[in-house]
Amino acid sequence: MNKKIWLSPPHMGGSEILYVKNACDANWVAPIGPCIDGFEDDLSRFLGGSVGVAALSAGTAAIHMALIVLGVKAGDEVICQSLTFAASANPIVYQGAIPVFVDSEEQTWNMSPHLLEEAIKDRIAKGKTPKAIVIVHLFGMPGRMAEIVEISKKYEIPLIEDAAEALGSTYGSKKLGTFGDIGILSFNGNKIITTSAGGALIAENSELVARARFLATQAKENLPYYQHNNIGYNYRMSNICAGIGRGQMEILSLRIFQRRRNFYNYKRLLSSIPGISFQEEMSTDYFSNRWLTTILIEPGNENLNNENLRLFLEKSNIEARRIWKPLHLQPIFEQYPAYVNGISEKIFDKGLCLPSGSSLTDYELNKVVKRIATFFDV
Repeated sequence: MNKKIWLSPPHMGGSEILYVKNACDANWVAPIGPCIDGFEDDLSRFLGGSVGVAALSAGTAAIHMALIVLGVKAGDEVICQSLTFAASANPIVYQGAIPVFVDSEEQTWNMSPHLLEEAIKDRIAKGKTPKAIVIVHLFGMPGRMAEIVEISKKYEIPLIEDAAEALGSTYGSKKLGTFGDIGILSFNGNKIITTSAGGALIAENSELVARARFLATQAKENLPYYQHNNIGYNYRMSNICAGIGRGQMEILSLRIFQRRRNFYNYKRLLSSIPGISFQEEMSTDYFSNRWLTTILIEPGNENLNNENLRLFLEKSNIEARRIWKPLHLQPIFEQYPAYVNGISEKIFDKGLCLPSGSSLTDYELNKVVKRIATFFDV
């Protein structure tokens, strides 16, 4: 049987069912309960213990909450990395705010500090100081956080750190998601750990976390009747989903090891093929969870490109995926300001994500490698 090799499928560890069963037995089948409290504590400890955590229904909901608690309103401008999934920018538009897209730099593929400062200076000169910055750690690779944080502080613009793909990655000795004023995590089914659907908002400022929890629970005031002084949102995580998350947290370190092992095996087996290169860690300060192993293809033959390779692998029931199309090129966003240097377009034109799940077997990885070698006729 030609079993499909998925890009990044969920991978259970075994304890998830016990947490879910306990929640069901205790009738905690609601967006409140001990699994949510426990999951938030688990995440806080893993991230260093100094951050508060609000478990929410999605990473997108967490970005939306971050913008709201930071005071972003209609007409405000928010700088956002262009090379990312649309969910990094959609909540900006939910708020009626204006996304201002900033391109990448070649080493990490993440936001260019140089272009970020250029964009800030230009927006200020135009009379619109940005209200927030959204940086993304693509595929688990840390951005250039020392420079990004310095710029954020220099211009006193709050930093939202979209670490949806980067749980367990570090810059220096510090976990990603804890550098910004607010950090964002995702637990979608394809992430390094999953709650089936879910996300989290994290911050050292306990008032921001408390405010996010309050607004995400329909903004009901603490009164013996239903009173609402603020617009609220139904964004809290289910206690059942949080039970899955508690089980997943038990094996997070193993999942990081398995994903990184995939990367090193791919690199060892594919680096000899002319034209293939990998997204690399810049120095020992950069530690990626390697959520997805990604390659760039720079062939001499124009037919040996990322899309043709994707289709070739698809014929063998292997799922690969093109790298994000930059948001400044997306039809829904193309009318917004953008500060570009062509790097994100190059990465989109040449990049491909390979099957990288933590459950990927040696047999499956070797099958992917053999099909890629066949494609390049080596």
